[in-house]
Amino acid sequence: MSTIKMVIVEDDEDWIKALTFFLSQEPDLMVVGTASNSTDAIQLASSIPVDVILMDIQLDGSKLDGIQTSILMHEHSSAKIIMLTSLNDEKTMTQAFTAGAVHYLEKTRYKELPQVIRSVYHHPAPMEALLKELSRLKREEQLKDLTGAEREVFERIEAGYTQSQIEEKLFKAESTLKNQVNKMLKKIGVRSSREAVEKVRRKGLMMRDNQRK
Repeated sequence: MSTIKMVIVEDDEDWIKALTFFLSQEPDLMVVGTASNSTDAIQLASSIPVDVILMDIQLDGSKLDGIQTSILMHEHSSAKIIMLTSLNDEKTMTQAFTAGAVHYLEKTRYKELPQVIRSVYHHPAPMEALLKELSRLKREEQLKDLTGAEREVFERIEAGYTQSQIEEKLFKAESTLKNQVNKMLKKIGVRSSREAVEKVRRKGLMMRDNQRK
């Protein structure tokens, strides 16, 4: 029997203890870490292997709430995210799935959690395919105004290439590359290459901000 490794992100210490105890009764479930704020959660996700993240949708003590934290955690971990919340309105649910969560469960239904965890781990849901497609579409939306050459430059930057490596790889002069980078940044609406990559990767956060306006 394989063990499913989990991280709990929750700002209520009593709930962390209760949930950890409850889940530890299951032989195939193991809580390998907990975090009470977004900073610790992101650091934890990037430092240890984890299969499932149980995310509180409201992190009152954090600069970022559970929705935003989930978006950032996807940059550091491929773990499946289950949102736990006391809220059940349609808008909150939509935001949770937009952030990349594969399931959404009210805390009052915690007894269902072991089965939900096993389900999302062992049986990828159609929702995951939809989320991947949404991610692709939002990425394309961010890059749609770039020319083929500018997009080629962006993709090299996103992959971690340095300017000199891009010049060599794409056979471009320094002045040509700088010109294309500047045009790319202007079209995406940012001031640096790093900001460009972050903006495109955080398309879900951009969608959420638009929903609030």
